[in-house]
Amino acid sequence: MAAINGTRLLQPWQALQRWLLPLRCLLCGAPGEHGADLCADCAAELPRNRSCCARCALPLAMPAALCGECQRHPPPWDAAWAPFRYGWPLDRLESRFKFGRDLAAGRVLSTLWRREPCPIDLPQLLLAVPLHRSRLRQRGYNQALELARPLARAWHIPLRHDVLQRERVTKAQTELDAASRRRNVRGAFKLPAGIALPQHVAILDDVMTTGATLTECARVLKRAGVQRVDAWTLARAPSPRG
Repeated sequence: MAAINGTRLLQPWQALQRWLLPLRCLLCGAPGEHGADLCADCAAELPRNRSCCARCALPLAMPAALCGECQRHPPPWDAAWAPFRYGWPLDRLESRFKFGRDLAAGRVLSTLWRREPCPIDLPQLLLAVPLHRSRLRQRGYNQALELARPLARAWHIPLRHDVLQRERVTKAQTELDAASRRRNVRGAFKLPAGIALPQHVAILDDVMTTGATLTECARVLKRAGVQRVDAWTLARAPSPRG
């Protein structure tokens, strides 16, 4: 009865909040819809990644179990899920969230992701790609972890932020080419000694471009005995992992 009464009290408060602070599209300023600060027209423009490689989520003209790059150089993870392609207008929201400290944009992105159906088995544990503590102090939050929290709550997946650790500072991957990205993150991640992990783990990041960061994280988890590692990213850039 207390829970029911609490719900009844919450609904008028939510209505008042929407009246005082109505939803507004973060992209064009039109009224937001469906409980998010995004209008229907802008939401319709979001580039969904429904035709892709099942192994690395690379956008393709036709869906495939393995793209050419995965056939030549299979990644260390077992499956990937990226519900969106990295392009307009999602890239604008992502930039505002990651580099502009726009947490409202992050809430929109996490809401959009949560509403997408997951095409692969849910993991037993969800891990966000960690930031080094110096980068975390500078930015104020880990964008991957903030995206992961609503997914973990909605799907009742345990989420840990203290398992996978970034033990050294690395350059921003956006400034580097593919080979430099791989060198940049090599040996950058570790697990605490004696940590017990389940058989199926998903590692989550905001955007996959070459996959260098996720590759290094997956290798660390596989060496620790995890049998299946999946790569989850909000968006996949339309470029090969090489």
